[in-house]
Amino acid sequence: MSSANGIIFGTVNLACDEIKGKSVIELGARNVNGSLRPFIVSRSPAKYIGVDIEAGEGVDVICNAEKLLDKFERNSFNLVISTELLEHVREWKKVISNIKNLCCPGGILLITTRSIGFKYHGYPFDYWRYEVDDIRNIFSDFIIERIERDTSSPGVLLKARKPHAFSETDLSGYELYSIIAGKRVKEIEDAEIRQFMRRYKYNYILRKKIQNIVNRIIWIGA
Repeated sequence: MSSANGIIFGTVNLACDEIKGKSVIELGARNVNGSLRPFIVSRSPAKYIGVDIEAGEGVDVICNAEKLLDKFERNSFNLVISTELLEHVREWKKVISNIKNLCCPGGILLITTRSIGFKYHGYPFDYWRYEVDDIRNIFSDFIIERIERDTSSPGVLLKARKPHAFSETDLSGYELYSIIAGKRVKEIEDAEIRQFMRRYKYNYILRKKIQNIVNRIIWIGA
């Protein structure tokens, strides 16, 4: 799943020689509202593997992001694409570590994710919001070639290269903004998720009832 600006970011910032003959993996690959896959495939990669947690268009392998290194070898991809995924994984530190370690030395990460201000969107879950400074800090062990705010909606776009002398940043103590907790936290507790979902469902039902009342008033007055 890609945002429109994420697709543009990829097409502008990925050179042909960074794709042609290369091994490419896309995480969160199911085509819901657009995909980088047609662009990547048109540049003749050696292989292109789309990974997601459920079957669908653009998905070749079904795998949870937390288990990527059980499925694929370390340092096995020249280009790792993660589009609109990172906000949806509860264990974000583990998933980001997996992403970094899938990428071979000299390889490229292309990442898009959402920032504070983007509404809750559970597909199927939604936990985190990343700011530009967060992405800079989290990927400080990579060479950041391009980083931008998404101008269409709150989000961050990143292109980074894995150094040959890679030493992974310790993120164990890092606090990230959680849309569930409403603040920066190291991790989310089960109780916080249950409380948030009860509140979210209540507000959703309330909005529906209000909308139905408004629609009836409009219909009666028509």
